[in-house]
Amino acid sequence: MEKIASFTVNHLTLLPGVYVSRKDTVGSEVITTFDLRMTRPNFEPVMNTAEVHTLEHLGATFLRNHAEYKDKVIYFGPMGCRTGFYMVLAGDYTSKDVVPLVTEMYAFMKDFEGEVPGAAARDCGNYLDMNLGMAKYVAKKYYDEVLTGITEERLVYPE
Repeated sequence: MEKIASFTVNHLTLLPGVYVSRKDTVGSEVITTFDLRMTRPNFEPVMNTAEVHTLEHLGATFLRNHAEYKDKVIYFGPMGCRTGFYMVLAGDYTSKDVVPLVTEMYAFMKDFEGEVPGAAARDCGNYLDMNLGMAKYVAKKYYDEVLTGITEERLVYPE
């Protein structure tokens, strides 16, 4: 079998950032998948499932209610390795194109107060596995250390 594209990225040199993971064409529409890498793979601890789950609820809610992007959102969810999230949008985008959107989303998540959307038994299959405090902490870390003043090396996958 051929190695899939995401397994060809050198995870030993990959820094936290906002990367175009892939572009696919469905009919005449381009679908862009973004790698929102929050921790440095194999160097930093991965996020725990509770904060990942909380960020998933907050991020998906934010994106699907966004005035400009809500009709372009295909998916927002965690990577299995727990080092970040995939954001899939209908449209042909670059990493630079979505930095304002990602920055706005992480500002929303780091400052969120109140009940986590969908964190109820009726709405979620594992509603007790949430940690808003840690979700806010890791969102703020990504916002402060990666998104604020983001550089080119954090927008394009390393060779």
